[in-house]
Amino acid sequence: MRTRTGGYPVGFRQGGGSWRRDTEAVIEWMAANGLEVIDLGRDADGAAQPYLEAGLQIGSADLAEWNGMISADAGQREEAVERNAAYIRACAALGMKRYFVVMLPQNPDLPRGENFHYMVESFGQLVPVLEEHDAHIVVEGWPGPGALCCTPEGYRGLFREIPSMAMGINYDPSHLIRQGIDPIRFLHEFDGRVFHVHGKDTELIPENLYEYGHEQAPTFAKRYAFGAMAWRYTIPGHGVMRWPVAFQILKELGYAGCVSIELEDASFNGSEETEKLGILQGARFLEGC
Repeated sequence: MRTRTGGYPVGFRQGGGSWRRDTEAVIEWMAANGLEVIDLGRDADGAAQPYLEAGLQIGSADLAEWNGMISADAGQREEAVERNAAYIRACAALGMKRYFVVMLPQNPDLPRGENFHYMVESFGQLVPVLEEHDAHIVVEGWPGPGALCCTPEGYRGLFREIPSMAMGINYDPSHLIRQGIDPIRFLHEFDGRVFHVHGKDTELIPENLYEYGHEQAPTFAKRYAFGAMAWRYTIPGHGVMRWPVAFQILKELGYAGCVSIELEDASFNGSEETEKLGILQGARFLEGC
């Protein structure tokens, strides 16, 4: 499967249900359904080989150590840099180029500026290894506890302090949409910094926005799984993202990567049958975009 605009190969992110850990069965299912790409976790240096031998692409590999890179402890930061550098070298030997991370600090209660300083110091030290292997960090903007680089302000600050093109973006519009950030304008601003794309969407629920707002937890109602009250994550095509527009912009900007479905959708998560259906439904939609 490939997108109609840009011809980007489509696959999925491995995490989630236990069926996704049966490597042989996953490879067989991917081949039967035309999926060309898989994103692996923090064990990609040991897990990638069977997929590569089957002719599949590794879209991204999770960076081995996250929180230690944004620790107040200088020794922990140094250890995290060394571990990640060794991991990148091992993955690069297998041809992997993109390393996925969310900028989650070890202590989210510290001032954001302080954690930002630790992040810049650590990732700045990792840049020479990335550049040596023509590789990229791809930062996803999930706004988790204390997370940095979730908004244009955060990404802008990161690239100002570490201008190397080794630092890039995992473009996941679902996180931008839930925060009220225009995902199309975001693409235009960060020209050339997108090195990986997640196929995930967000549904907005205006009636619930009126009823519950964004700031306060509900007293009686139950929030959506993979969402809150006024929004929820969905597969591509079930939310508000303008995928054909995004792919046209990515094409014009010279994006040469892939699109990986990240399945976080209450309508599909939960069983092997429905998760496979959700991945394929999302992929088929993107194939027509």
